[in-house]
Amino acid sequence: MDKPDLFATQAKKERRHAPLADRMRPRSLGEFVGQTEILGKGRLLVELIEADNLASMILWGPPGCGKTALAAVIANTTGSVFEPFSAVLGGVKEIRAIVKNAEVRRDAHKRRTILFIDEIHRMNKAQQDALLPHVERGTVTLVGATTENPSFEIISALLSRCKVFVLKALSEEQLAVIVRSGLEDEERGLGKLGLKLEDDALADLVRAAGGDARRALNTLEASAHYLQATGRQATDGGKEITQEVVQEAVQHKTLLYDRAGEEHYNVVSAFIKSLRGSDPDAAVYWMTRMLEAGEDPRFILRRMIIFASEDIGNADPQALVVATAALAAHEMVGLPESALNLSQAICYLACAPKSNSALRAYARARKDVRELGALGVPLHLRNAPTGLMRDIGYGKNYKYPHDFEGHYVMVEYLPEKIKGRIYYTPAESGREKEIKERLEKWREERKEKEEE
Repeated sequence: MDKPDLFATQAKKERRHAPLADRMRPRSLGEFVGQTEILGKGRLLVELIEADNLASMILWGPPGCGKTALAAVIANTTGSVFEPFSAVLGGVKEIRAIVKNAEVRRDAHKRRTILFIDEIHRMNKAQQDALLPHVERGTVTLVGATTENPSFEIISALLSRCKVFVLKALSEEQLAVIVRSGLEDEERGLGKLGLKLEDDALADLVRAAGGDARRALNTLEASAHYLQATGRQATDGGKEITQEVVQEAVQHKTLLYDRAGEEHYNVVSAFIKSLRGSDPDAAVYWMTRMLEAGEDPRFILRRMIIFASEDIGNADPQALVVATAALAAHEMVGLPESALNLSQAICYLACAPKSNSALRAYARARKDVRELGALGVPLHLRNAPTGLMRDIGYGKNYKYPHDFEGHYVMVEYLPEKIKGRIYYTPAESGREKEIKERLEKWREERKEKEEE
């Protein structure tokens, strides 16, 4: 009779005490929930796994969407050795040790090594450079997981040797399947506890998880612990996880909004585009997302002040006044009350007539300045504080506009080399329509005078 495997027994005990999210990781593609865009029948990744013809890859997606779980399933399915590496704690020395072991496995046992690097975007250039030749030679099959856009964080030489698969946040329906499984599984889950879960409580739980399976299962486990600690029972004598229990477990839910990461820029981009698209409802929603996630209101207000000039400008000059007033109001009253000031200002900016004429005027002038350099100031526009300067022509023949009818006089204010250049072209929107008519009249008069 074979002796019991003491190491296997110990590992089983450790798994039993591991967090529910770890215990419920899928063991095969059949157990995997979600990501049908890359794991559906006939999809490239599935074909590569089933044919045991893996290439190095990057799994890019939000937290809790299954990146680590998928990497482990790939290793299990292909019979590969799974070697995890910490991009934060590990260094070049550790990479070399992993590669050395991988070479022995490949040459002596014909086994592939999957080098799994979670948060691969945190690897520095030296680490990535050290890894590159081994990925090129196939000594290891790299599976990197990242929440950040890999095109920004991974060196091009390494990225070009990897296939990138994009994973999505799990839907509430998919999370519900995972939570039910965690509740009912008697081997790895909470099935032996005989717990029930209200439908409304399940809905609250998956909504609070925000597409993150790990968070959903952690909340379920916390709910179960809370229920056991308080000894609450359902009307039939069993133990039921209610909405109240879930709310206790969730406490202060954290929204997906990494202030240093890509999702930060995605939300800010959505906010600005909603303002530009004149959609106050969407703009207020994205502003609220940022505030609820802990964003500094001054960051939002700075974006609003820039927007007031960049996308509204003189179509409604009051927009800049409103945006700066909102900043002053926030500095005076602070959150949470100043959220109302932001909301008011955002609704105004979204509904204001739009024009990017100020932006285009600056871009055109900047182009000339950069290409033509510092052109000389015409003599009649130069300051003449001394007699010598006046004697050599500084300020000569300058015409003071307020001395003329309509406070306007035709004078060339640009350097001779770019005389007549037009940078500002008002839009047919809001107040700029009136400005455009006045400006076109002046420019036409100037043109006629030059032709005389």
